[in-house]
Amino acid sequence: MSEDQIFESEIGFQQALTGVYSQLAQRGLYGDNLSMGFVSALAQNYAVSATGAPLVRTRLLDYASSEVIGHTNNTWSTAYTAIAGANKVIINTARKRAVLTDKSYAMIRGEALAIRALLHFDLYRVFGPEYSAGMNSKAIPYKTLADQYSKVPSTSKELVDSVLNDLNQAAALLKGVDPVITGSTNRNIKMNYYAVKGLEARVRITIGDKTGAAAAAKEVVDAGKFPFVIPAMASATAGSRDRIYKSELLFGARVRTVKDWAENQYFRFFGNTSMRLTRTAANFATLYETSAGGSSDFRFAYRIEQDGGAPFPSKFWQTFTPISGAPDSVRLDQLVPVIRLSEMYYILAEAAATPAEGAAFLNVVRKNRGLAELPVTTITQTVFNNELTKEYQKEFYAEGQLFFYYKRKKVVRMQFMTADIALSKYVLPIPDAELEYNPTYN
Repeated sequence: MSEDQIFESEIGFQQALTGVYSQLAQRGLYGDNLSMGFVSALAQNYAVSATGAPLVRTRLLDYASSEVIGHTNNTWSTAYTAIAGANKVIINTARKRAVLTDKSYAMIRGEALAIRALLHFDLYRVFGPEYSAGMNSKAIPYKTLADQYSKVPSTSKELVDSVLNDLNQAAALLKGVDPVITGSTNRNIKMNYYAVKGLEARVRITIGDKTGAAAAAKEVVDAGKFPFVIPAMASATAGSRDRIYKSELLFGARVRTVKDWAENQYFRFFGNTSMRLTRTAANFATLYETSAGGSSDFRFAYRIEQDGGAPFPSKFWQTFTPISGAPDSVRLDQLVPVIRLSEMYYILAEAAATPAEGAAFLNVVRKNRGLAELPVTTITQTVFNNELTKEYQKEFYAEGQLFFYYKRKKVVRMQFMTADIALSKYVLPIPDAELEYNPTYN
């Protein structure tokens, strides 16, 4: 169908937006590269080392390797293709306003603006400079038109301003109509109102706006729409265990084919742990501090499982058994986290005025993960900072967020590394194809 035909009806708009969501689920984006795969390997989540194993050169931060270049090319092209799709929807909500009801206009346009902001911000986090040091340096282009023309890259500040502008518009549109606000409808596979506010909190903490970040995160937390996983679900038998903590997801990508790579290429044991994305049992014990009470941590006890006598992260193992006749919305597989509730508590903790106040927010997550609370009254800033980092390492294992946390914190030695790295390693090279056809980066 032509573009004009697609946008002649509300159903056409919905189908176009669904197409954009399906692009978010591709392996170049949240289906793999921006979640369990590429950026998690950059953050040293895995100890993969065998020749021919996935993401070996990525773990070694070998940005000149064909492996890394292939992943960055894929992420760049897939993201900008999805951005073009979102832009088509945004542009046509204005051009074809008459075919949409007021509610549909607000929902469709709001979600498309939020997707555009999400994709640009994550591209920036991969390819752009760390914000505090590179605020006025060129980052990546912020595309608002769906055309073939190159665009001068925005500076980091210009890009973030554009992201926040899109998020402000999206929030204003969604606030009055999103069913996630007005009822109990779970819309966590859509960029719903609270996903928009959660993304705003993430953006603002990245640029050092602690006040704004805390306000956005608090709105999500106070809404009470995303309850922590209950112990019975986190520890259930394999066929019904909730390994992704679905109720806590502000937004997740629906990836129907994730089993094809998560199980068969990445996490299941095939005779040699160095061929799969895992770490040693000793490493997992260190990560989850089992010698200091961490054995009770749900994230360790029920998501670091044995397969063939070797430990493997099971967050994305497809062992959930669908119920015949049940709607897809109840599935506990095929969903990849993008924004979750715990991050809002971590942002509130980081933005708190004192270490004691910050520790209280960390304790909310710790209690809901089966851990003892931190001693609030005696905690120092140094201890708090260390505990916050450890929470990011535990919570976002294999989810892709840890690399970006390390980047904004200017961490020179990621966990399990034996030597310091240059901070330049947190900035991935812009793909050659972009540099060739867009000479405005210099």
